Amino acid sequence: MKMDKTGDLNDRRTICTTPLWEKYRTGITPVIPDIKCKSPGEGDLMLGRDPVELAVRLAEAGAPVISVVTESEHYGGSLDLLRQIAVAVPVPILRKDFIKTREQLQESADYGASGVLLISSIIEKDQLYRLIDDAYFLGLEPLVETHNEEEIKAIKDVPQLTFLGINNRNILEWEMDDGTVNTTEKLAQIMPPNTFVLSESSISSSMDVMRATSAGAHGVLVGTAILRAKDPVEMYQQLSVPRG
Repeated sequence: MKMDKTGDLNDRRTICTTPLWEKYRTGITPVIPDIKCKSPGEGDLMLGRDPVELAVRLAEAGAPVISVVTESEHYGGSLDLLRQIAVAVPVPILRKDFIKTREQLQESADYGASGVLLISSIIEKDQLYRLIDDAYFLGLEPLVETHNEEEIKAIKDVPQLTFLGINNRNILEWEMDDGTVNTTEKLAQIMPPNTFVLSESSISSSMDVMRATSAGAHGVLVGTAILRAKDPVEMYQQLSVPRG
């Protein structure tokens, strides 16, 4: 069924987490595939494939939300790619980039994103609060990403938050560090209540998914493991495991 990406502002405040919660309530762990053309650690990830066509296939396989990396220098993305995928698939699109300004939020909305990544470690606390408010005002659902207890404490008092991420790697090291699901296992239980908690990065097997959800994550975001697989759709389906 094609999702209506329009709708009033209240509907759009949870445009990403609504389908994620729906998938979660079926007993299957929601997996967000992360479309990125390359990475500093892995090099080319498309391997000659069309990223738009791949996004379509993953949506058809049941992805409730698709993430698109638009950063160009390190990850080979672009706003044009965001627009193309947003037009091609019926599910919400999460834009991943180093977003620090309201102008970047506006362009995210203009190019078809439904949600945006806000990385706690690269944004001052007061600015992060403003960007969260601005995102909701523009009809975007912010995914606020954390990596440690201090960052979680900094956003615990933000009442309207619906979507929180735990990055198992240190984004400041460009995915070159040896991150593990241990980070989710340490932090998931102290996340604010009534939010969808997403475990991100360093997830490469169904066992990793189960570890993350057993620790308290509601879903996972997976890029490299899906993109490096011989059959990305099959890998996506293997990661979409029943919750224990």
